[in-house]
Amino acid sequence: MKFGYARTSTKKQSLDSQLDALERYGCDEIIMEQQSGAKTERKELNTLLGKLRKGDTLVVYKLDRLGRTMKQLVDLVSIFNEKDIEFVSIKDSIDTSTTTGRFMFHVFGAVAEMEREVINERVKSGVESAKARGRSGGRKKAHTKEQIEGMIEMLENGHTKKAVQDMFEVSRTTLYRYIDEYAKRDTAR
Repeated sequence: MKFGYARTSTKKQSLDSQLDALERYGCDEIIMEQQSGAKTERKELNTLLGKLRKGDTLVVYKLDRLGRTMKQLVDLVSIFNEKDIEFVSIKDSIDTSTTTGRFMFHVFGAVAEMEREVINERVKSGVESAKARGRSGGRKKAHTKEQIEGMIEMLENGHTKKAVQDMFEVSRTTLYRYIDEYAKRDTAR
């Protein structure tokens, strides 16, 4: 069975040109969705994915109708391959039932993988560079080491947690985190 999937990002946009192309291609059933492709949870797409069976074909007008990123597309086509489902993008001339179509999609997949690796290398390099300059990631603590030690000392001297919270203007969650960090540091000695 041939399933078509047509999507626009907003309800103001028209599905007409996609629907015309999918009908011309001979789709038996067309699933329509009007939601941003940036969202990974798309109700109609998930319904469609549940309907697809071995030997079916999923047809879209353009690749970007199915996914916004190459990773999304490669992940979906990997699922299709596992289930023996063919994929066709009319405008992009991709048809995974052909040798050329499978090759093109593997090239796209390789490019997407390279893109992820380049991003990871940049992040790793940036972190190493920051560490070399004495900086570390994450948010700075709201309180100094001395203030935290003062909080712990007050608690050890019998003050209530509420009194410490009020005195240092610290939330209960943060105070408990400081207590936990202090306990771990104490046991490490």
